Amino acid sequence: MKTDRNPIIKFQAPRYTGIWAVLAAAVMAVMIFSVPTACSRSETPDATPMVQMAPLSFTDLADASSPAVVNIRTVKTLKSGGRVYRHFFGGPNRPNDPFQDFFRKFFDDQNPGQFRQDSLGSGFIFDAEGYIVTNNHVIADADEIRVKLKSGVEFDAEIIGSDSSTDIALIKIKPDQGLPALTLGDSDQLKVGQWVIAIGNPFGLEHTVTAGIVSAKGRLIGAGPYDDFIQTDASINPGNSGGPLINMNGEVVGINTAIVAGGDGIGFAIPINMAKSVINQLKDTGEVSRGWLGVAIQDLDAELKRYYGVDNGVLIAEVFPGDPAEKAGIKPKDIVISVNGAPVDASRDLSRRIADIPEDGTAELEINRGGKTIKIKVKVAKRDDSRTAMRPGDRTVLPADTLGIRVADITPDLAEQFQIRDTEGAVVMDVASGSAADQAGFAAGDLIREINHKPVKNAKDYQAVIDKAKKGDALEFLVKRAFKGYLVIKLTR
Repeated sequence: MKTDRNPIIKFQAPRYTGIWAVLAAAVMAVMIFSVPTACSRSETPDATPMVQMAPLSFTDLADASSPAVVNIRTVKTLKSGGRVYRHFFGGPNRPNDPFQDFFRKFFDDQNPGQFRQDSLGSGFIFDAEGYIVTNNHVIADADEIRVKLKSGVEFDAEIIGSDSSTDIALIKIKPDQGLPALTLGDSDQLKVGQWVIAIGNPFGLEHTVTAGIVSAKGRLIGAGPYDDFIQTDASINPGNSGGPLINMNGEVVGINTAIVAGGDGIGFAIPINMAKSVINQLKDTGEVSRGWLGVAIQDLDAELKRYYGVDNGVLIAEVFPGDPAEKAGIKPKDIVISVNGAPVDASRDLSRRIADIPEDGTAELEINRGGKTIKIKVKVAKRDDSRTAMRPGDRTVLPADTLGIRVADITPDLAEQFQIRDTEGAVVMDVASGSAADQAGFAAGDLIREINHKPVKNAKDYQAVIDKAKKGDALEFLVKRAFKGYLVIKLTR
């Protein structure tokens, strides 16, 4: 179907005569030629700029980008192949399957400890010497990796390195001549609503091109510690994993990685700015080294921001003994506002900025502590997930008070039961049903750290503050909850 580049706007002409006909024609001419084109933008500073509409064609972009996109086929040897096949071809729910005896005899004759599985994925060439970026889950545990170019030529590939934390891998082929390569763009400049295309091999259908827009940025999908995905409605399916998400300038802005099961038009890509450091480290050393502070962190919700009187930042929920943060003087309940001058608005910002600092590098943290802004320099170490156990202590248990809370000191048993790592605070043992504390949202296992900004180190501290409070006084509890972090709970004495 042919599409006119400049469609004619048609009007039903009224019947005028004489001078009125001339005036009417002039007005219509102004209206017609005043209509902005799809890609026009206003030149006046006060006018709202026009939004770029859908391109008439993605042909040139697809033609230029596709030769650098590859098909990746892997072969993996899995254990217990016999049981896998019996699950699919003859399980307990199919006792009368006429093929059951055949499959049982055939597969049980095979080596029960091995089963070869083929899988497909995508990747893109980012270096003419044959370096290819893909997802870690595409090539993980592969015994064989075959790469097929758009020309149909195939190569064996070797793994240069991979990083499970970001799901990025780098593989390499050995071509006879230079290969076409894609340029890495700047995903930080990507705007929601911008057009992008995805190229890959969904369901093994080679070099499939789909188009859509950037639906959202900074998506958290629970994939790992560095969640910060681009969401797009460019169609992505199994087999697209590892392929490029490309902007209208032909630059890679993301690596297609995940989809929502059963979702339509919801795909996720790793921002290329996050991937650049990983790719370069894998190319240079074959592994990824990340900076480590030695803290547990959490985002600030509206109540915590109000409680601490800040507009942005990330809360230090815990400082691990012996790690760089403790050595530098960082404390729990400090709020990190920036790292090396770059603002920190969310946990992923802090994690990524520290991770990008090499071992023994220096990070200058701007911190809000008790309403005052200070700067602390930290010598960053290599990331280490080890943790230290809490110190044991005596246990004090208090009876339930008028609020409906019964608290106790932290002990090793309680720490294990309620997943508590802190050494100070009052543990909520139980909450009376229907009490003020119950209605306010307290739960067993909560760790009370402050009341109206006053520190609570143990059960006696808690009781002392409650005893001093008068009937009708407003109380704000800073509470730490397992798997959630800090929260503020308000109630009246």
